[in-house]
Amino acid sequence: MSDQPHSQPTPGPRVWDPSHQGTGSPGGPAPAPAPPGSGLAAGGVVFGGVLMFVSGFLAAFQGIAAIAGDDVYARVGHYVYAMNLTTWGWFLLIVGVVAALTGWGLLSGGAWEGTARISGIVLASLSLVLQFLFLPYAPVWAVVQIAIDVFVIWALASYRPRQQW
Repeated sequence: MSDQPHSQPTPGPRVWDPSHQGTGSPGGPAPAPAPPGSGLAAGGVVFGGVLMFVSGFLAAFQGIAAIAGDDVYARVGHYVYAMNLTTWGWFLLIVGVVAALTGWGLLSGGAWEGTARISGIVLASLSLVLQFLFLPYAPVWAVVQIAIDVFVIWALASYRPRQQW
């Protein structure tokens, strides 16, 4: 390689060398890791709260459409979970209203945040099951709602709020 002996670095302040860009900090301490309750999951809780709020309203509208008239959705022939569409509508309306209120609780924070997170996980799970059972009536919309519910469950379950000392 080279004939020169390798020397040990001398103690003292580091000198920035442009040939080593991106391989370390220029003499300063390494950045501190992000505290718990920040980052993607924290932003995910806000986004999950918005999604839950909007998704709750949309599920309520979906339920109202099913209650208002059975001719809004296509008739399904032989379906294992066949139920009167009006009954599905009431389920969707109730879960939608409660989900919208829970989404509002997530967004408002405060003392209700912990309760709203647990309620949100339970409601998103229930909504996921209801949408799965509603697949034959509105397949594309049910799959979109299932994807939203999965994201909301992940965001609410992975978030760890900061500890107040």
